[in-house]
Amino acid sequence: MALIIGLTGSIASGKSTVSLMFDDLNIPVVDADKVAREVVYPGEPAYEAVVKEFGEGILRKDGTLDRKHLGSIVFSNKRKLETLNGIVHPAVRKRMMEKQEEILQQGANCVVLDIPLLYESELTHLVDKILVVYVDEDVQLQRLMKRDGFTEEEAMQRINAQFPVKKKAELADAIINNNGDKYKSFEQLEEILKDWKII
Repeated sequence: MALIIGLTGSIASGKSTVSLMFDDLNIPVVDADKVAREVVYPGEPAYEAVVKEFGEGILRKDGTLDRKHLGSIVFSNKRKLETLNGIVHPAVRKRMMEKQEEILQQGANCVVLDIPLLYESELTHLVDKILVVYVDEDVQLQRLMKRDGFTEEEAMQRINAQFPVKKKAELADAIINNNGDKYKSFEQLEEILKDWKII
């Protein structure tokens, strides 16, 4: 039986860094963020539905979605965020399950589903174990402002749109404390995967 690991964290917790570590260990990862971009490429059903709902003002000149502009619309309006998620999330789930099935058919003994909103979207039933990448909120805030050039208010809006990372950590099967450097996080990941008999 292959083990399905749900990898999650909160915005700017360093989950993407940990996701890349699985690559180093030759463990396949299905990344929800990458899939979320794929399903809204021009011509995809979810793309058509998003444009129909939000209008052509959310498009760049080349016809692709202007994600930053769309983000500024939905992060300040809960109803619009729910509408967008209602279009995109089902398409993402379907595509992720197809990718997981392909990987399992190739004989993998473990697949990681990298899902930032694993708890918020109530997708915990899709995985066997949950691994949360944890950081203190002040570290998260500073990283997010530095990374995306947000003001403190914009950064807090995005942090507060998610489940608190502390709460995620309490619900997890294992936690990587990512307040330190990459090497410490990698050591923690190796220990967890040895415990789970993956490596």
